Amino acid sequence: MTDRPSTEDFLRLADPMRRELLAHCYRMTGSVHDAEDLVQETYLRAWRAYDGFEGRSSLRTWLYRIATTVCLTALESRGRRPLPTGLGAPSTEATAPLVERPEVPWLEPVPDGMVGAGADDPAAIVTSRESIRLALIAALQHLPPRQRAILVLRDVLRWRAAEVAEALETTTAAVNSGLQRARAQLNEVSPSLDDPTPPLPHDQREQLDAYVAAFESYDVAALVKLFTRDAVWEMPPFIGWYQGPEEIGRLISVNCPAEHAGDLRLVPVAANGQPAFAVYFRQGDIYTAFSLMVLTLAAEGIRHVAMFFDVGLFEAFGLPSTRPVEERASTTN
Repeated sequence: MTDRPSTEDFLRLADPMRRELLAHCYRMTGSVHDAEDLVQETYLRAWRAYDGFEGRSSLRTWLYRIATTVCLTALESRGRRPLPTGLGAPSTEATAPLVERPEVPWLEPVPDGMVGAGADDPAAIVTSRESIRLALIAALQHLPPRQRAILVLRDVLRWRAAEVAEALETTTAAVNSGLQRARAQLNEVSPSLDDPTPPLPHDQREQLDAYVAAFESYDVAALVKLFTRDAVWEMPPFIGWYQGPEEIGRLISVNCPAEHAGDLRLVPVAANGQPAFAVYFRQGDIYTAFSLMVLTLAAEGIRHVAMFFDVGLFEAFGLPSTRPVEERASTTN
């Protein structure tokens, strides 16, 4: 009987997979904070069971099996994490009172760097970014947990049906049936998910610069011109969502606390493989954390903004809670 491997040996072999396992747990849960906890639980379980690992599969496959089981167990006692558009209500009038639901476990964005979408390998970057797009993560929340696991293991990780069946302790026929139902449900709630997300061309980078300039100068009219005709704006924990440039403009005019140029500061970050900004609001001599917004771009303009008011997310993105007023944000990402 071989000696139990040391913690150092186990971590040396398993640690390089931590970011991809975090991405897997994030796809399953829709929460960066839950994903971090579940990866920790995965490594703890794997360490405890490592002396029984016989090498019949790769260490990566074995860790994914454990992570999937950990996620499914956690999801038994947790509800789905929606965005406001996923609650089933129609779009809201911009002048209607804001209704906040802080008790809802809302979907959370994830920093690219935490899940490998900021890696050096271009192919890995494309794969990671496509599989953590905010629209995909939101759509996955509509699936029952086991269907979610089947779809992620088959369509994202490209496992064979037999491998998924073994991991989930079910039959290949059940996996194929579950995958078919999951794909149909995903297409129903978000039929545009198959559209690839291309690298930002030069004109869209200019569009982002214009977006930052309009926000920081509090030029609502300039902002309105940047949205597509069917653009959607949503901002958990508020349950309303708003469609169309004019409605979005009215919403900002009525409810944004900014009053003058310089009241807001946008700092570029990368979330869910998409352009994103940390928004700071000026209070006296400092800017304080206000929100994180994730943008979805189309050829004709900005088609979706998810503005997350959970300032606890700033820590996950490695961002300070305050910034000096004189500090200028970089315009490159």
